[in-house]
Amino acid sequence: MNDRPNLPSPPAVAGRVLDARLELLDRQILDPHDVPVSTVDDLELSTPENLAHLDPQNPPVVQALLTGPILLTRIFGGRLPDSRFVRIPWKVVAEVETVVKVGVAADSLDASWTERWMRDHVIARIPGGRHDPE
Repeated sequence: MNDRPNLPSPPAVAGRVLDARLELLDRQILDPHDVPVSTVDDLELSTPENLAHLDPQNPPVVQALLTGPILLTRIFGGRLPDSRFVRIPWKVVAEVETVVKVGVAADSLDASWTERWMRDHVIARIPGGRHDPE
């Protein structure tokens, strides 16, 4: 005898269904030449207009990967302006495996601005920080 009520079957969706927390967040992003771009820090999702009534037949869809200096804001405090996140549109994602591969060159995304900022504003102020180690 089955004590469980009849549960509805999961909705049929077009495309690949991902567990975003498991398969996307904190994954390294590589360009087509395997050049590291950054890591996935957050996601931009489509959401229903009325969040109180989530429709299982119309689940959220990933619109973009967001990357930016999340760790720096946690260390130094404050909140990063949304404009400083690098938004990588989902349409340029080519593959999701152990890394996330995008179909555009790393240089075109400008995701390394945080490293340049840290180099120029923090590391350069440390004695000896303006030159290579000897």
